[in-house]
Amino acid sequence: MLYQDFYKKSIKYPEQFWKEQAQQLDWYKQPNTILSKDQHDYFQWFEDGQLNLSYLCIDKHIKDGYGNQNAIIYDSPVTNTKQHITYNQLHKEVSKLAGGLLSLGLKKGDTCIIYMPMIPQALYAMLACVRIGVIHSVVFGGFAPHELAIRIDDCKPKAVITASNGIEIQRIIPYKPYVDDAIAQAKNKPEHVIVFDRDQEVDIPKKSYDVDYKTLVETSLAVDAVPLPATHPSYILYTSGTTGKPKGIIRDTGGYATALKFSMKNVYGVNEDDVYWAASDVGWVVGHSFIVYGPLLNRNTTILFEGKPIKTPDASTFWRVISEHNVKVMFTAPTAIRAIKKEDPEGQMIKNYDLSCLKYQFLAGERCDVATLTWTQEKLQVPVIDHWWQTESGWPMLANMVGVQLQEVRPGSASFPVSGYDIQILNEEGHEVEAGVEGYVAAKLPLPPGTLMNLWGNTERFKSGYLNKFPGYYFSGDGGYKDEDGYIFITGRVDDIINVAGHRLSTAEMEEIVASHKSVAECAVFGVHCDIKGQKPLGLVVLKSDNTNDNDTIQNEIIKDVRHEIGAVASFKDVLVVNRLPKTRSGKILRKLLRNIADEQQYNIPSTIDDVTIIDEIKTIYQTHHIGIH
Repeated sequence: MLYQDFYKKSIKYPEQFWKEQAQQLDWYKQPNTILSKDQHDYFQWFEDGQLNLSYLCIDKHIKDGYGNQNAIIYDSPVTNTKQHITYNQLHKEVSKLAGGLLSLGLKKGDTCIIYMPMIPQALYAMLACVRIGVIHSVVFGGFAPHELAIRIDDCKPKAVITASNGIEIQRIIPYKPYVDDAIAQAKNKPEHVIVFDRDQEVDIPKKSYDVDYKTLVETSLAVDAVPLPATHPSYILYTSGTTGKPKGIIRDTGGYATALKFSMKNVYGVNEDDVYWAASDVGWVVGHSFIVYGPLLNRNTTILFEGKPIKTPDASTFWRVISEHNVKVMFTAPTAIRAIKKEDPEGQMIKNYDLSCLKYQFLAGERCDVATLTWTQEKLQVPVIDHWWQTESGWPMLANMVGVQLQEVRPGSASFPVSGYDIQILNEEGHEVEAGVEGYVAAKLPLPPGTLMNLWGNTERFKSGYLNKFPGYYFSGDGGYKDEDGYIFITGRVDDIINVAGHRLSTAEMEEIVASHKSVAECAVFGVHCDIKGQKPLGLVVLKSDNTNDNDTIQNEIIKDVRHEIGAVASFKDVLVVNRLPKTRSGKILRKLLRNIADEQQYNIPSTIDDVTIIDEIKTIYQTHHIGIH
């Protein structure tokens, strides 16, 4: 069945469509009620079904005779470690850790925070929690104690599972001291902190609430997976909110399992036995859905990578992992590709590896500029698929569904809506706009299975943030447009649209032009205050390491390019060269922070920032060039 027919069936007959998809799973109790509403009058899926994520990710495959297949390949260039973990080995570790959690008094409905580096024990902890109905909340390892304390107070965990330390390039991150500091700050006090000692010869401060991870697993009895309602929360995942207070996205169990199984096959085009690699972190939604649950549900071998795209040891790391482990489909953020491209502009290092195993390269997490997409296609010689989704959705909303029908890749576009998502471009009044006209990206309710159920402890914020702006729709917070063929282009958060003397202009469009300059490795364009025009665009650029042109020449060429492509109306006159851009740990450029600093507004430094020292660098550059002096 080709994409259009397949997609239309999901929109016209959603209950029938998702009932068929749910039948791909091994339920303890098959659902009869496919779509219903909860006590808050919001849609939910498979209300009367029962299943267990841990069982589906592990036990099911062993029962089917695949216990000796590799479930996880752990590849850690920062510790020079590689480990192949079969489904049988995964079962032993997870079932005993689950037994250990029960022995500590954790039970169905309790919460547990997981604060771990990218090591197998992070996955064991997630799978052990869902095995017994404990709701986990993975907090990105290395978050500052204050931010961890905020999350402890919000979800009130009975236990925290952590490690002695994390390992970054040339530095150790002291996880256990961070946890102790966070608990000291928090009003809510977890009963236990389960500590995995990485044997890195770091000092681990001892507290009365400490439990040794290895001893707990060794001395505990293995336990079976517990049947859970499809609507039971599997996890809470915090995402940044505009108020500064993190939003705890709640994910269900049955809808999520159905959506992930569906997406592995139909979006990513992987079959059982294939090796799949999402180069992300379990602290982000990509890690939840496509390092842990999606690949394991689909009986794939998932790559768990502890390293960076560059400097562990160099820009060839990704290609080495793909070649060595026979990766069929890989997924990363455009930022990672740009980092590699900056270090190896001609892609010479790619030639050292046999990448014939790679069938598709997926990109997501931020808008992918045409220059990055084109470079990746040219160097890898495989389809490069830019797709779009959110923490809230849990799985892709826009994609070229290669498992159904590989369609033309249109650079700059995340292609078409994924099955189940009725995505429309709306104007301020909530009416659909014509092709080519920019508007608000929204999805008609009900959303398909696997998307957010609610916000933890804050239904009103859930409704005000996502449902109230356009009644009957989920509002994504992004702007975009459809072209004449139905391809959807995401132009960025709605506050990335700037108003220059009454003209609504997309900074993403300008960024596209800036990124295409031959000397630019990566860039950010955003609106800053202008006394005369209201706003004007400002561009920050990081240059390629092999650049030989002087900065003035590059700046003048970029300004000329934007003027040529968009016109004088853009008032694009300011380009600053910087050594690096502030980003989240998942690789997203913090454009709003850059804008607020330039406008001399009060700002909170996001907890997700990769390196806080860059803020002073940016301030100095702004002052030198009189940015923000009106």
